[in-house]
Amino acid sequence: MMRKAIVVAAISFIALIGFGVGFVHAQNASEQSQSPKPSAVDDNQQSDVPAYHASRPKTPLPETLHPEQFTDVQTQNVYALAAKIKSVLYQQPCYCHCDKEMGHTSLLSCYTDRHASVCALCQKEAVLAYTESQQGKTAAQIRKDIMDGKWKDVDLSKYEAPAPSN
Repeated sequence: MMRKAIVVAAISFIALIGFGVGFVHAQNASEQSQSPKPSAVDDNQQSDVPAYHASRPKTPLPETLHPEQFTDVQTQNVYALAAKIKSVLYQQPCYCHCDKEMGHTSLLSCYTDRHASVCALCQKEAVLAYTESQQGKTAAQIRKDIMDGKWKDVDLSKYEAPAPSN
């Protein structure tokens, strides 16, 4: 009888906690939908444009993950490129909409965690950003090209071979 009461109490407690977590999650989701996007978002952006920072960072940026953490060469190569242009990536939106799903504040966020390792869209955007920055384009010009969907034309197969050592 005592064991049954303990089991019922435990189940009730777990159900109550689950309801509380669900309530807090629903409340947070409601607050997020009512509040403006983080300061990372340019005030002049269209609402369907993912989060990005409109200007260069004022503080040091987080490190991207080290390319050697990954087993496939393409991911290693793209993470290596991303590490070279952190300031540019910081100023770019990511059209996989990880800002909504994962709380990312720019394309750089995809490279400070493992997200870009499983997202070809993030990789295409970073390769486009790297290529265009090497051609002298500004972050704002690159952002316009990303918003225009030019990342869709990026061929990632070029990054499947090991990068030449410097």
